[in-house]
This record gives sequence, C-alpha cells and structure tokens, in this order.
Amino acid sequence: MTGDHQILALLLFSGFVAVTLGITTWVSRRRHGSAEEFYAGGRLFSPMENGFAIAGDYMSAASFLGISGLIALYGYDGLLYGVGFLVAWLVVLFLVAELVRNCGRFTLADVVAARMSERPVRIAAGTSSVMVSVLYLVAQMVGAGSLVALLLGRSGGAAQAWTVIGVGALMVIYVSLGGMRATTWIQIVKAVLLLSGTVVLTVLVLLRFHGDVDRLLLTAAERSGHGRAFLAPGLKYGGDWNARFDFISLGLALVLGTAGLPHILSRFYTVPTARAARRSVVWSIGLIGSFYLMTIVLGFGAAAVVGTQAVRGSNAAGNTAVPLLALDLGGGAGSTGGTVLFAVVAAVAFATILAVVAGITLASSASVAHDLYASLRRRRGKPRSEVAVARCAAVGIGVVAIGLGLLARDLNVAFLVGLAFAVAASANLPVLLYSLFWRGFTTRGAVWAVYGGLLPAVGLVLLSPVVSGSPESLFPGVDFQYFPLENPGIVSIPLGFLAGWLGTVTSDEVPDEAKYAETEVRSLTGAGAV
Repeated sequence: MTGDHQILALLLFSGFVAVTLGITTWVSRRRHGSAEEFYAGGRLFSPMENGFAIAGDYMSAASFLGISGLIALYGYDGLLYGVGFLVAWLVVLFLVAELVRNCGRFTLADVVAARMSERPVRIAAGTSSVMVSVLYLVAQMVGAGSLVALLLGRSGGAAQAWTVIGVGALMVIYVSLGGMRATTWIQIVKAVLLLSGTVVLTVLVLLRFHGDVDRLLLTAAERSGHGRAFLAPGLKYGGDWNARFDFISLGLALVLGTAGLPHILSRFYTVPTARAARRSVVWSIGLIGSFYLMTIVLGFGAAAVVGTQAVRGSNAAGNTAVPLLALDLGGGAGSTGGTVLFAVVAAVAFATILAVVAGITLASSASVAHDLYASLRRRRGKPRSEVAVARCAAVGIGVVAIGLGLLARDLNVAFLVGLAFAVAASANLPVLLYSLFWRGFTTRGAVWAVYGGLLPAVGLVLLSPVVSGSPESLFPGVDFQYFPLENPGIVSIPLGFLAGWLGTVTSDEVPDEAKYAETEVRSLTGAGAV
C-alpha cells in the first residue's frame, strides 16, 4: 500500500483509540469500585443502548472480515456462516435472555449455582467460560494482524505480531480501568461506525452493478474461477461425506453457541429489568440482521470486483476481502477516493476488533474473579478485592490471547469463532438449559455437563485437521489428525447434554424442590431478581 494509505489509516486508528481511551479515562474517574459497577455498569443502560452494545459485541472481526472473505472465496458455502450467526439470536431471544437476567448477577455460573452446590459448579462453569472467551479473543487478534499487515504492505510476521501485542495491551487498559461502563460505550460507538461503513460499501457495490443483483452474482461466479458452482452448495462443504458432516456440525455450533457465549450473556445484566433485556435483544436482532444481509453483498461484491484469486493472493484465508473491495470501489490503488475509503474501512475494522476484545476480556476476567477465585478461596471475597482480581485476570488473559493469536495468524477469523461457538454450545448451553428447565437436575449433572462438553470439544479440535495433518494446519509438519472434521459440534454438543443427563441420573443427591421452585418463579416473573 502507498504511504498515503498508511498515514491516513493510522491517523484514523489513532483517532478512534484516542476517543476510546478518553471514554475509559472519564469512566475510571467516576467509578466507585463496586462489583456491580465493574461487571454490569451499575445496570443503568437502556434497552436501545444495550441493544447497540450487544450488536457491537456480536459484530466482530469474524463478521466484518471473516464472513465476507469466506463468501468471496467459497460463495454460497461461505454465506452459511452469516445465516447461522443470525438465526442463533432467535434461540437467545426465546430461551435465555429474560431467564438469565432474572436468575443471575454477573456470570453464567450465577444462574447454575442458584440451585446447586456452588463451589464445583462455579469452578466448572468459570473454566468453560474462560476457554470460550480465549478462543474468541484469538480470532480478533488474527483479524487485527491480517488487517495491519495489509495496511503496511508487509507479508512478514513482524507487523502482525506487533499489532496483536498492541491490541492486547489496549484491551487490558479498557477493561482494567473502565470496566463494563466504558466497554459498553466503546461497543456503542463501534456499532454505529461499523454499520455506517457497511452501509456505504453496500451502496457502492450495488451502484457499481446499477442495482442489478443478478448481474452482481453472475459476475462474482465468473471471476471466482468456479463458474455457477460458486452460487450453489458444495464448494467447501459438499465434496464428500466428511465435508457434509462438517457443515452440519458448523451449523449446530453457530445456532446453539450464541446462547452460551459468556460476553453475550453478561450483557443482559447491564439493564435494570428482564423486560429491558428482552427489548435489548429485539434491538440487537434488527441491527445484526441488517448487518449480515449487507455482508452477503460485500462478500459477493469482493468476488465480483476484486476477484477471488486476488483476495486469496492477499490473504489465503480471505480476511482482507473487504479492505481490498473498498480500495477498488474508491477508485483503485493510488487514487484519492481509494485511499480514503480503504483507510476508513481499515480503521472501522480495527475499531471493531478493539471493541470486541474489550467485551470478551471483561467477561472472561469476571469469570476468573467472580467464579474461580471466589470459589477457590472457599468464601466470597469482598467486592473490592474481587474487582482487583478481575483486573489482574484481564492482564493474564490478554497475555494468553496474544500468544495464541501469534500462533494462529494464518487461520480464517470466522472459522476460529466457529470453534469458540462449538465449545460454548457443547459446555455452556447444556448446563444452562438443564438448570433453567429440568426440575431434577443435580450438582453432579451440572459439573458433568460442562466437562462432558468442554473436554470432547477441545480434544477433538486438537485431533482435527485444524491442528495437524494438512498444509493449512497450525502445525503442518506433524500429523496426529484422528478426527476427520474441522468442527467438533456434531459430536461434542450431544455429549454435553448426555453427560449432564448421565451425571444427574447416577447422582445420590436429592434435588432441592424449594430451590427449583424459587428459581422457576424468579426466572419467569423477575420476583427477587437483582
């Protein structure tokens, strides 16, 4: 890229970072250090504000960069990611949003521990939440590295490595200083920027083809090198039965995983009532639905305008399709319009990454402090000491995410998020649904449900083509690939539910009917909710 691209984009990066750091500093001066303030922003956000913040949390680098890139590379099969991400919100709306808000305080473990033996349940749920959060963070780190490497015109690893380190440092600052209030306002600002940028690009793509969507799709198919097969199922997931099962596994993970994502569930605690939580989800569905419809246009637009081979040549996983599309739509390399549009899109994408990693880091540090630390101490700590632990946990999680982000920088970010969804659907969703809806559920069942989904999900990923056995793997030089699918959800999700059932029916514990009745009344009516 030219020096103009670099200077302008870096100025826009710096402007967003300055604004978000200003928000964080302002909030840090006003906070009073309570757990409720740090974890839930004082529960003072309106449904519209929280809806925008949820949309900001959910519309990640995987959505903006990864899904569009997959569509540009694989056509119809790439589009399936966007459909899965969107449909998942119906599960959240109808099954968990209000109930989680009524039953918990800050984390997923609060909901489960309401009627179980607290210590083992909190340790299990906290461990699972941290694992999901770290996987999700790695995806954002990879997206940041790809973006800045493209911006600086360098294919080496040094630019990506320093970018990953910089993003990690910023997310630790946002969380440790500002907590949930600063993170929420950063998410709102980012959601507005991302939606505005996506609308502009979508309009420009449609104008390029004079509003003729058929012409857009046919041109994309022609320039993809695959012809009409680009617009039909099977290019990525239809080659053999392994690929078809991989697709089913991916769909299950995407649709069911959202309801188990810690950073999404924690957003329901930032509003004052369950009704406000439900209205937040309605706002977020409208915003997220509009966004994913536009990413479809951007993905096929990148294939039609830039060309699939050019996208793959820039980044093998397709993560740079949207910035390249912006450059071309603005007038091409070297043009003023192309420079400006490319820089704006790159800055928006970078803002997206910073905002999402802040939300995920906050949720995972809350799990470490509120669930793991408090449980391992055997007694609940004072709120201020718990918040201090959460701030320290943010640093540790940032270091782990940076290391894994450097290791996985050649993988597609949407695919990496798919793995996080698979773990969330396998470990968190079974224990959440059983706790809310099964009267006879026991502590052993809860612990077995978490580990029975978490361990197979992580183990199968380690034994899959993602890690070894192919040139695209994390470790291409070795081969311990024994599981043929890239997405473990088709096996690990049923195992999570099965383990929860098996643990319950083999347990000697007598379910506490009074606690279940209390939880049921509170979840459905909000009576006694925090």
